[in-house]
Amino acid sequence: MTVMTPAPIDQQEDEEMLVPHSDLAENNHQPMDVVAQTETASTVENQPVEDPPSSRFTWRIDNFSRLNAKKLYSELFVVGGFKWRVLIFPKGNNVDHLSMYLDVADSSSLPYGWSRYAQFSLAVVNQIHHKYSVRKDTQHQFNARESDWGFTSFMPLGELYDPSRGYLVNDSVIIEAEVLVRRVVDYWTYDSKKETGYVGLKNQGATCYMNSLLQTLFHIPYFRKAVYHMPTTENDLPSASIPLALQSLFYKLQYSDNSVATKELTKSFGWDTYDSFMQHDVQELNRVLSEKLEDKMKGTVVEGTIQKLFEGHHMNYIECINVDYKSTRKESFYDLQLDVKGCRDVYASFDKYVEVERLEGDNKYHAEHYGLQLKRFEYDFMRDTMVKINDRYEFPLELDLDRENGKYLSPDADRSVRNLYTLHSVLVHSGGVHGGHYYAFIRPTLSDQWYKFDDERVTKEDVKRALEEQYGGEEELPQTNPGFNNTPFKFTKYSNAYMLVYIRDSDKDKIICNVDEKDIAEHLRERLKKEQEEKEHKKKEKAEAHLYTIIKVARDEDLVEQIGRDIYFDLVDHDKVRSFRIQKQMPFNLFKEEVAKDFGIPVQFQRFWLWAKRQNHTYRPNRPLTPMEETQSVGHLREVSNKVHNAELKLFLEVEHGPDLRPIAPPDKTKDDILLFFKLYDPEKEELRYVGRLFVKSTGKPLEILTKLNEMAGYTPDEEIELYELEDGDIICYQKSSPVEGGEQLRYPDVPSFMDYVHNRQVVHFRALDKPKEDDFCLELSKLHTYDDVVERVAQQLGLDDPSKIRLTPHNCYSQQPKPHPIKYRGVEHLSDMLVHYNQTSDTLYYEVLDIPLPELQGLKTLKVAFHHATKEEVVVHTIRLPKQSTVGDVELSHPNAELRLLEVFYHKIYKVFPPSEKIENINDQYWTLRAEEIPEEEKNLGPHDRLIHVYHFTKDTAQNQLQIQNFGEPFFLVIHEGETLAEIKERIQKKLQIPDEEFAKWKFAFLSLGRPEYLQDSDIVSNRFQRRDVYGAWEQYLGLEHSDNAPKRAYTASQNRHTFEKPVKIYN
Repeated sequence: MTVMTPAPIDQQEDEEMLVPHSDLAENNHQPMDVVAQTETASTVENQPVEDPPSSRFTWRIDNFSRLNAKKLYSELFVVGGFKWRVLIFPKGNNVDHLSMYLDVADSSSLPYGWSRYAQFSLAVVNQIHHKYSVRKDTQHQFNARESDWGFTSFMPLGELYDPSRGYLVNDSVIIEAEVLVRRVVDYWTYDSKKETGYVGLKNQGATCYMNSLLQTLFHIPYFRKAVYHMPTTENDLPSASIPLALQSLFYKLQYSDNSVATKELTKSFGWDTYDSFMQHDVQELNRVLSEKLEDKMKGTVVEGTIQKLFEGHHMNYIECINVDYKSTRKESFYDLQLDVKGCRDVYASFDKYVEVERLEGDNKYHAEHYGLQLKRFEYDFMRDTMVKINDRYEFPLELDLDRENGKYLSPDADRSVRNLYTLHSVLVHSGGVHGGHYYAFIRPTLSDQWYKFDDERVTKEDVKRALEEQYGGEEELPQTNPGFNNTPFKFTKYSNAYMLVYIRDSDKDKIICNVDEKDIAEHLRERLKKEQEEKEHKKKEKAEAHLYTIIKVARDEDLVEQIGRDIYFDLVDHDKVRSFRIQKQMPFNLFKEEVAKDFGIPVQFQRFWLWAKRQNHTYRPNRPLTPMEETQSVGHLREVSNKVHNAELKLFLEVEHGPDLRPIAPPDKTKDDILLFFKLYDPEKEELRYVGRLFVKSTGKPLEILTKLNEMAGYTPDEEIELYELEDGDIICYQKSSPVEGGEQLRYPDVPSFMDYVHNRQVVHFRALDKPKEDDFCLELSKLHTYDDVVERVAQQLGLDDPSKIRLTPHNCYSQQPKPHPIKYRGVEHLSDMLVHYNQTSDTLYYEVLDIPLPELQGLKTLKVAFHHATKEEVVVHTIRLPKQSTVGDVELSHPNAELRLLEVFYHKIYKVFPPSEKIENINDQYWTLRAEEIPEEEKNLGPHDRLIHVYHFTKDTAQNQLQIQNFGEPFFLVIHEGETLAEIKERIQKKLQIPDEEFAKWKFAFLSLGRPEYLQDSDIVSNRFQRRDVYGAWEQYLGLEHSDNAPKRAYTASQNRHTFEKPVKIYN
């Protein structure tokens, strides 16, 4: 069996499609300069449509960085007879990303029950290099409740507002929307099981990549059977056992009638909510999950299943040209990566995969009988980012790896096996590199019938949809007026095959085997049957909820249990008391009989009090039910007692006990009687507990009940006590009177100080900043602790003498990650300020131990500088710290007498040379590389007619009918002399870069101005091309060296993007 996937994708979050809050729906944006234009394939309004009408709308927003509006709407445009507009939040919809949505422009005036279905993509256009535009697509059924849909986290604001990135040019941003209106389908009533026999998987936020992989694996019966046979027990918990969670998920996919949730499985991976909202690469998940299952299968009856199903081998041959040396290395794989770019189909990719590659020797690759690979994403060194390749790329229903006499097979491959494979599934990625959507086309039994598994929805599809429509490339929409000579509207298809699964014909019967209940462990069947019954019971309860009232009865026993543990200021948590589900029609007197059975308290000794919410937001037993009220139905009582629409009736059951502790009739209550509740505080133990309740006269004095209170506390009758009111006097806290001299030794000597402590105490989870997932230790602190208090406690915990070396970073409640900026030394007053995040409060802080005190560090500027030595080839990256007031001239990286210059390099161009007087604090290394180099002697002695020019490496790329110049490698300065020819300059460049003659002969040289190359001949006088101008900012004109980029394909560390939002897939358990 063969799985083909692309290289791991540095893909950033999000498949999140969240509509703005309804209170943001009014159009209140500020007037501004907006230019909009529409390219429409179907311009007539309200016409009946056969082919789905589509349109591209372009919106240019000027003065973008000066916008003050929280949100902004575009002009209207019409598609399919419907009015649309784009809605953006320029500074983010409560996130640090641009938020962008498609909005039904006239939703407020449409008739009741309106609905429309559209597929659409939204894009922010890159005005320097169109191929780096950020584009995301989705589909949605719009209605009155959800009249806008799109992406809350469309792209990071840091990238959008950085002019060098190309999205904001001349303070203008260009937004594009492509909308395809389709016939409305009744999405909500569609029954996947009924229509197809299969069910889908629920999306947790951005888990479609996982859903498409799980469906693919589930529909490989041999794999499913192996999962069922992994040993698990009835004592295992699915949320803590990957094998059991996967068994449970597969069982539900096989036997359930509705879509299946994946939360148990992701919990078993050790993922939290944030992980579920982080989109990852499907191939990376496949690799990590396969490795994890392989490990879990060791020592069981199914050990080796993963290898049997998915493992193939490829051979690496190295044969040196000038040395008598040959080497062969065999490597295993579970999936292979095939190039898409420059290849028309799978076979062309395979030819490329096994071709001889000339290095310093010959490097020859062969794949054994499981070979393959697909790359839809690749790293672009010029932009230091991943880009998606949407080129057309064909793949066959049958793949023959024996073709042309087995040219793809290594010499020692087993030739007795016929390497003919049948396509089983096509995993599709729809969207761009920054995010998108995954779904899968699968034919579970290898019949002609294909099915599309798109999260919860499963539909029947034909072979054309599964194959041809997933090849990618461009699609041309039919012309609306064929008689006119208008240009056809072409658009790139952003949905295309990303991973393919082929099954070898000779193993078909073994892999597509029968899997039934006998393959499933008895305890698993019982567990899932029980789960299903509970689900049905809850469903029934929900359906009948309108016939019942929930009555929650709190008693003295609940107050004893809760006060001093969970409750301090109030009386009880109603969610933790006995709950009764009673038919609304039942008279309350009959309900009392139920209570008598449950609590063993005869009906005549029960007195029920209604709770009421006071104006000060406290919740107290307010008054007893009258005999008349007790004859009414419980449903009526609930309505009378609870003006808020709530199905619950909350009661307090008063029960009096005689000397023998048996229940007795409750005492008579007059209008003058008040029910008070008493809590006792012990300052030595720092404990608060409930001791009982009493009726007191509203005109009475505390002295009258002192004896009773001492008795309730177990004190002597004449013990001196201090009383404190809580809230409005319903609750009294008291304690022994403490001697003045003893009070000093106690942390909280009285009720007010203890209650202040309880109110402000905060357990904080501390994590090391370099391990942001793992709690390191917890400290109980006070929200009123100062900055110094907090770092002192942390230093104490870590055994550190100097607390000023502790640096803290706050927690982002939404991403569950550290915030990007640490807390400055004494930058906040109290712990409470460290924990607040928008309107939420966190309980997590991250710490790091610095090598110097934080106040000292804050006075320094830390920069990463790549030092290019004058004679050595290697580049050394230094982290330097200098006082912020120091200048570039103070930087020393080589011998003291060396004259250095500091450059700002961005995407392989020199954008700036810092003058020696530039202050260090003004330099930013966040988005670009700082390069230091010794100034060559020839540059120090420039003649009056010599010029210093920029020299950059480049390649040409023709994409989307546009010429793209891509720079790569290390840019440099070169002195050119007046009258010097290109031939002379070439000689100096070859010597400087030490390029062999054979390779250098292939290089071309061009003068580039504003991205346009003008090729030069050897006899051309180069100095004539360059204007006399200051070298600073001269990067728009440069001498270009055109040649192929032979550098190893690795992350370009010197200009890495430090703001990547993607994390590797991890399964923690």
